[in-house]
Amino acid sequence: MHDESLTSREGRLTRRRFLDLVGRLGGSAAVYRAALAIGLLPAVARGRLTELEPLGADDRRSVVILGAGIGGLTAAYELDRAGYDCIVLEASHRAGGRNLTLRAGDRIDELGNPQVCEFDDEPHLYMNAGPARIPANHHRLLHYARELGVQLEVFVNENRSAWVHDESAFGGRPVRNRRYVTDARGFMTEIMAKCVAASDLDKTMDGVDGERLLEFLRAYGDLDPDGAYRGSERAGHAAGGMVVPAIGHGVFDFAEILKAGFWRGPMHQGEQEDQAAPMMQPVGGMDMIVRGFMAKVGRRVVSNAQVRAVSLRENAVEIVYAHDGTLKRLAADYCLNSIPSHILAGLDHNFPPDYAAALDALPRGRLFKIGLQASRRFWEDEGIYAGISWTSQDITQIWYPGHGIFAKKGILLGAYTFGDDGGTKFARMSPAERIETAIRQGAKIHPSYPKYIENGVSVPWHRMNHMLGCAARWTDELRARYFRTLQEPAGRHYLIGDQVSYHPGWQEGAIASAHHALEHLNRRVRVETNPVLSRA
Repeated sequence: MHDESLTSREGRLTRRRFLDLVGRLGGSAAVYRAALAIGLLPAVARGRLTELEPLGADDRRSVVILGAGIGGLTAAYELDRAGYDCIVLEASHRAGGRNLTLRAGDRIDELGNPQVCEFDDEPHLYMNAGPARIPANHHRLLHYARELGVQLEVFVNENRSAWVHDESAFGGRPVRNRRYVTDARGFMTEIMAKCVAASDLDKTMDGVDGERLLEFLRAYGDLDPDGAYRGSERAGHAAGGMVVPAIGHGVFDFAEILKAGFWRGPMHQGEQEDQAAPMMQPVGGMDMIVRGFMAKVGRRVVSNAQVRAVSLRENAVEIVYAHDGTLKRLAADYCLNSIPSHILAGLDHNFPPDYAAALDALPRGRLFKIGLQASRRFWEDEGIYAGISWTSQDITQIWYPGHGIFAKKGILLGAYTFGDDGGTKFARMSPAERIETAIRQGAKIHPSYPKYIENGVSVPWHRMNHMLGCAARWTDELRARYFRTLQEPAGRHYLIGDQVSYHPGWQEGAIASAHHALEHLNRRVRVETNPVLSRA
């Protein structure tokens, strides 16, 4: 019998223990390949889409949707198709929520720092300030892109020709991603191959050919026949390779590889399920998804409508909102609400105490992005066509556009910070100081940065009006205590959006949450409109 336990028996190297070691040394791609080699494959689940039962002519139901983000637009689209009378109240001047693509003349509604995008008015010159990539496993979003006629193109999430930069390693110089990854995995595989002898594997891993596993390690790390790593063509050539013999790169010092923090996470990002190739993006900007929805349900969206109060009634939900300088009131049979929970908590409401406490407890992320217009696509001169460079500096990442290749100009994502510290640090600066900082830090990777950057725009999501934060920051403790409370309806009120999903920060999470609420609403309406079911 094969040993499938999660822990190693004393003195034995089990399959699970082996995969754990492989994962620590080589990342998830190595685990996947090792699992294939020893016959272990993960099961992949696939969700389903919601289909509402159409209402009869005498069974009209009204729904008010708060927020025209992706979750709210999804709900409006499905309810409209099923014959519901729905209205969408959007506090901002635009639909889309955090799905925000910036082009020439667009307004950035940052509290205290309003900006206007100064990019040239060209189709390829835009910045996706919110979501910017679509994983292949986000089938709900892909379904709507197909149904709404949104054309997609490949998004390059990882490019081995891009740069890895850590100020504490390699003398502060950037190095090519491919050289770093190749040498890191080569050295680690050599260590593992030396520590694990074929005879030991035969004794401890039932049914596994030990010599074959050593062959796997030699192939994975491109080791010499004797199990040593002395460099690899995977790192690229320093010169030659076409009409003259190739000259390889020297091998990095392993201490420098460990000193650079790239191995802590960024090195393996492209192997995560939501970051793995191929990824996609809409042609012309992520807000093409928003435009697709608005073409279908835009007539139901009221912009510049700021909600002031949400009141639960016995058979309805009542909303008070400001629009055109006056307070207005409406009541609907149901409410689907995608207002960020921390903003909703501050409105007038009569939610149950546990529901109100849950809304108030959920913190938000402080993601931050900077877009920079370059007068010349200098990164293409360096052999970089799309992809991401990483740095230990505050800007964290530089993204290179995969669209507009060989055009004169391009829009770089000059900073993308994930941690609260980086987002807070940039948010405290003026817009001009943010651009100046991004240029100064980018110049440590691309010395020509200051020469080519013409203008830029910045988006600190925790300062954006009507948002005041990015994705919900669920901890295990918060999720165990509050998630089910917020996922279930409070009377006829449903909270939706990526904030009540296990995938916060992704459009797929927002769509899934809308489907979850719609399924529940559909069951309730079926009971209300079917005399037999209502008496059951």
